[in-house]
Amino acid sequence: MVTYEVTVYTGDRVHATTMNPVHIKLVGTDGESERTWLRSLVIFRGSVSTYTVSCPNSLGQLVLIELDKRQFFLLPGDAWFPDKVEIKSPEKDIYTFPIYCWINDRETHRFREGKALRIFDESNSLGQYAREQELGQRSVDYGWDLYYPGLPYTIEADGTMSLPDEVQFSFTKAVEFAFTGATGLVELQLKGLADNQENWTTLDNLNDVFHNKDTPLSDYVQEHWKEDEFFAYQFLNGVHPTLIRRCKTLPKNFPVTDDMISIPDGSNLSQELKQGNIYMCDYKNLDGMPANIIQGVQQYLMAPLVLFHKRPNDKLMPIAIQLKQTPAEDNPIFLPSDSTYDWLTAKIFVRSADFTEHQLNAHLLRTHLLGEAFAVSLLRNLPMVHPIYKLLIPHTRYTLQINELARQRLIGPTGVLNLFTASGGESLMKIVAKSLSSITYSSLCLPDDIAARDMQDVPNFYYRDDGVQLWNIIFKYVQGVIQFYYKSDDEVRRDSELQTWIGDIFEHGFLSQPQTGIPQSFTTVSELIKFTTMVMFTTSCQHAALNTGQYDYGGWMPNTPATLQRPPPTKKGTTSEATMLQTLPVINVTAQGMATVWLLSRQSSDFVSLGQYPEDHFTEKTPRQLQKDFKVELDMLSITINNRNKDLEIPYTYLDPNNVENSVAI
Repeated sequence: MVTYEVTVYTGDRVHATTMNPVHIKLVGTDGESERTWLRSLVIFRGSVSTYTVSCPNSLGQLVLIELDKRQFFLLPGDAWFPDKVEIKSPEKDIYTFPIYCWINDRETHRFREGKALRIFDESNSLGQYAREQELGQRSVDYGWDLYYPGLPYTIEADGTMSLPDEVQFSFTKAVEFAFTGATGLVELQLKGLADNQENWTTLDNLNDVFHNKDTPLSDYVQEHWKEDEFFAYQFLNGVHPTLIRRCKTLPKNFPVTDDMISIPDGSNLSQELKQGNIYMCDYKNLDGMPANIIQGVQQYLMAPLVLFHKRPNDKLMPIAIQLKQTPAEDNPIFLPSDSTYDWLTAKIFVRSADFTEHQLNAHLLRTHLLGEAFAVSLLRNLPMVHPIYKLLIPHTRYTLQINELARQRLIGPTGVLNLFTASGGESLMKIVAKSLSSITYSSLCLPDDIAARDMQDVPNFYYRDDGVQLWNIIFKYVQGVIQFYYKSDDEVRRDSELQTWIGDIFEHGFLSQPQTGIPQSFTTVSELIKFTTMVMFTTSCQHAALNTGQYDYGGWMPNTPATLQRPPPTKKGTTSEATMLQTLPVINVTAQGMATVWLLSRQSSDFVSLGQYPEDHFTEKTPRQLQKDFKVELDMLSITINNRNKDLEIPYTYLDPNNVENSVAI
């Protein structure tokens, strides 16, 4: 008779405790144990409990364990959340079995030993069978659904409660999210703002929307939002730093001439274009999109072009704005030399267009929806024992539930974006679909995107500086892990699960559009490293850059209006403070928008930052050491960023690794 020492680690989370009896079976290369009761009346959350399993003979090398939980006749069924099981064999070998999922039924669940295995590593028929069974069940649990033609596919679900347990919010996250949203709406209702459809009579009244919710930066925005320097700064380091690009030749539909523009030091626009000092934002993606009707009132959404000049002091300044794509007499080019309210009104229309392009293209599509496609494909096609699953599963945390909530509360028929923004109604999904049709692989890879926009040497571009460093740190970590498991290009080509995974992403995430440049298969180790880096960067760093500052920059509504209710001026000299106030959204529309960005900018108490791994999916020494090295490099970057920020008037904090959540979780 031989004995195995079995140590069970139960997760330290709400409701992880179980009073139901739990049984285990050990399966090895030379046999299997009897189904054995783990003799505890209660397995408490956060507990570490050790048991003994006896067998007539050694089971050889352990391949998997089987766990099941049965309900006592008089006791209710309850869920149990084990983190992992460690087993010490009679030969003194230690085997670790990562679990990290809820067990709340009477089924038998199989879990593999923690060493990562590619499909062609499977030499044991039991392991191969368990792998096939796992993926068979996953393909049922994580089905694809087409939410809207032209958009990435989503998970097939009937509300958040129908999602598999392991991808739902923790109890803590769910309670905090609901409470935060409810308190914001209650505050608006108590102040009588939620149903007030009147115009603002003075901007000072905006301070009444939320008390005690200002941030240092939102206060700064309120003070400086009218200034040209701050207007330009936001296109580099605000919540949408991914549109601006260097301009060497003006597009034909933006007829700005030398005599329109005043350039310091005797230069002119033509010379500055040649010298690379001119930059542009083009909102052509919004052209032709009909604006929403809100509460019976027609709204307005422009597709502007904006020109910037880099001054000798390295500051960007806006120098020309055209609010529609087609030049015309009733589509003037606005200049800083125009009247105060002509120029300010033009900038407000730009900021409103930027809200739409940021929310629907950069934020919703390129982080949330693609993050969901990455997550669903990972869960459908790679078993827990696969090295790429182990590498990427931390970066899927909560993504499926937050996106399901977004479809209910933000982009659905009764969602905030549909009801209270200029891009709501028939245009919302059309804008996202149009954005996907023009997406490219290179635009999702930060160094390539920076090069394509010719933004490598723009001064004071902290999003680029911090983002490229993060990309390189992630790349180094991913490279180390992947090269540990894949020694040759041939091994990548032979991994059929890997090929199915990327094929599924190409088909359901990018709708099989070859012009995107997204890989349809992997042929080399380097291709796999780059793509996996992109997935990891997109679902952590890129989302943080585009999400975290929403209230900082949008908490003062005139800086980022979600809609505008008067058409843009068609002739100069026709604007005033009164027309500006009439153009801005009414009180309840403003309040709904501010409540939404406040909710989406809150950090949960169970926030997991980049480089933290509370779940030990890797058990081998090398990848675990690579994780530690990864965290050290992130900590060093955090110190560097904080030291730099001490000298900045506006600290750029969104890509401080300590502020970057590991996944699209909000």
